[in-house]
Order: sequence, then C-alpha cells, then structure tokens
Amino acid sequence: MSPRALALLQCITGIGALTLMDALVKWLAQTIPTELITFGRHAAGTVIALAVWQMQRRPAINRAAMRLHFARGALITLSGLTFFYAIDKLPLAEALTIAFVAPLMIPPLARLFLGERIRRAALTASLIGFAGVLVAVQGAPDQAESRTLAIIAALFAATTYAGSAIVLRALAGQERATAITLLGSVVPLLLLSPVLLFHGPPGPVGLLGFVGLGILGNIGMQLLARAYAALESQVSAVMEFTALPWAALLGFLLFGDGVRLETLAGAAIILAAVLIASRPEPSVRPADPQSSP
Repeated sequence: MSPRALALLQCITGIGALTLMDALVKWLAQTIPTELITFGRHAAGTVIALAVWQMQRRPAINRAAMRLHFARGALITLSGLTFFYAIDKLPLAEALTIAFVAPLMIPPLARLFLGERIRRAALTASLIGFAGVLVAVQGAPDQAESRTLAIIAALFAATTYAGSAIVLRALAGQERATAITLLGSVVPLLLLSPVLLFHGPPGPVGLLGFVGLGILGNIGMQLLARAYAALESQVSAVMEFTALPWAALLGFLLFGDGVRLETLAGAAIILAAVLIASRPEPSVRPADPQSSP
C-alpha cells in the first residue's frame, strides 16, 4: 500500500471512530448533561492517552508547539460543547449536515494561515461532497426542540472544528501523534474542570460510556494525526464527508434506523467527491531546453 493510500485509509477509519463516538454521545445525552459528557470524554481520553504515552516511553513534547496545543485545545472544547448540544437537540443527520460546513471553511483557512495553494480539484470536491450531504438528508423528519439555538450551536461547532483542523495540520509537521492526542485531551479537561462544581458523577453506565468515548476519541485522533501529516488540509477536509455513510451504517446497526434512498444517493455522490480529492495532483514536467517554442 502506498503512503498516500495508507493516509487516506487512516483518515476514513479515524472519522469512522469519531462518528461512532458521536452516536454514543447521543445515547448518553438522554440521561446525562452534554457538558458533563464532554468533560467525561476528555477525562477518559486523558487517562488512555497517558497510558499510550507511557507505553511509548514518554516521547518528548515539543515545548515550542505548546501555544498551538493550547489553541487547539480551546477550539476542541468549544467545538465539543456546542456540537454535542446540537447532536442532543437535532436529528443526527441534520446535525451532521450543518457540521459539514466545516470542510468548506478549511481550504481558505489553510490558504490564510498555512499558505497552502487552493487546488481546484479539492474545492470542486468539497462542493460536490456538500451537495451529496444535502441530497442525503432530504426527507429527514424534524424532531428537534430548541431548533434555532441548536442550529446556531452546530454552525459554531463547525467553525471552531475547522479552526482546530488547521491547527492540527500545523502541529502534525512538528509534533508526534501521541503528543497531539495527549494534549488534545489534557487541555480541554483543564478548561472543562469547573463543570464538576455543578454536576455530580454519573452512574456506572455513564462512567462506562465515558471510557468508550475516551477510547474512540483516542483511536480517531491518533489516526487523523497520522493522516494529516501526509495529506493536504484540502484533501483531508473532503474526507470528512465520509462521516455520513458511517452515520447511516451506525444508525442502522445501533438504533435500527432505516437507510433511505436519499441517503444512499448522497453517499454515492460523497464517494465521487472523495475519489476526486484523493487523486494526486499531476506533476508539471519541465520544458525541454532543446525543444523549439
């Protein structure tokens, strides 16, 4: 398997793990406040990430990158709080649709902060992928309460997630995946610690759910950190659209949701967008100095 193919597989699998985590969040939110779920996710994630860090003989953390770690941690905290709230209040497909605004934000942000050239193929694939999302959620039932606030929360989550993806891309070039994953849990854990002043600990089922969130979050971020180190932000952004087929599959297996024809059509369009984005950019051959103009 080529390094590029491996990075794409890591990206898709990491997104699948995070989508499974979202499904678990929606289930836990039936009985546990979302802010406590967010704290529990990062508390369990910190314990697991520390264990991995110890097993890898405590690889050094780049102190020069700490400012980026804290910036990413703050963005992850805001994104998690608002997106988990949206997942609780909106149908999962609708919340994911709004969240898919994030990949469209990443290419211009990558151009602004990382100096990446915006590839026409990546931009086209983003638009095609978002069109696939819109097709996939047609006919979805509206069962939301506090709909307007939830939509605003989902849009804010998409914005902060796009920002965290840009910071992750910057970190991936100067920090190991283990350190990125560890501090991606430690910083949100510190920022969310005041939540314990207002909520008591959950029951055994909730604690077990938090462990599951931590495991899935660590697997997802480990895979994404490795993938982001080998892929352009514009390509990895389009891969985010694969969360919708994952969500359709998990909804069917875990909650008994039927897979609608619109979802299958949208998944096909998303697959086409992924294929467009995954194609390597053709190299430009230098002109032969002996050839005539």
